[in-house]
Amino acid sequence: MEELRGNDQWVLLGVTGGIASGKTTVARMLERLGAPAIDFDFLSRVVVEPGKPAWREIVAFFGEQILLPDRTLDRKKLSEIVFRDGEKRKKLEGFTHPRIHQEFVRRVKEYVARDPQAIIQAVIPLLIEANLQSLFHKILLVYLPPGKQIQRLMERDGISRERAERILAAQLPIDEKRAYADYLIDNSGDPADTERQVREVWEKLKQFQQARSGQRGTRKGAAPSS
Repeated sequence: MEELRGNDQWVLLGVTGGIASGKTTVARMLERLGAPAIDFDFLSRVVVEPGKPAWREIVAFFGEQILLPDRTLDRKKLSEIVFRDGEKRKKLEGFTHPRIHQEFVRRVKEYVARDPQAIIQAVIPLLIEANLQSLFHKILLVYLPPGKQIQRLMERDGISRERAERILAAQLPIDEKRAYADYLIDNSGDPADTERQVREVWEKLKQFQQARSGQRGTRKGAAPSS
């Protein structure tokens, strides 16, 4: 944790929210304002590419029946297996989570090497469920009321209401996630309203960064005379 948060000038922002709440939309708005994004869904695919250590461990444990013809993982089949079996889900997480963390740290260091004052966002759907809050200076929750969340999920994935409700039931209710957030963006309105809120959060992040840099300077400076 200290390796990432440290006493330096960069800021790590965790972006989370329920499924179909609009995390990607908000992340893109923040990117346009200057915050590079690290998408954990993308990292979860990178670390299980054919031949990589996590891929080898997954195939050894689950068998080659979870591979597609091109030797990539059949993510749908694997998801169905671990959805029904908590122990197998833990095994899968044990194969992938350490590698995702390593890749995350590597990418943070790359961004910081280019810009020591970067505000870096990590988009993590299950950030709170995975208890990753301590990795970040601030947490941003993209909020959507549960009713709208179900409707958007049905429309986005072409699934039934029953299926959408089951998916949401597997996550921490979005109203409970609010207690963990430093910033909240209500994405139930139009895009202009969401963007207005994103800009407000961006200004708050820059103010936080300036205050943090000032505290760091005080700690490093000489003690005040009495």
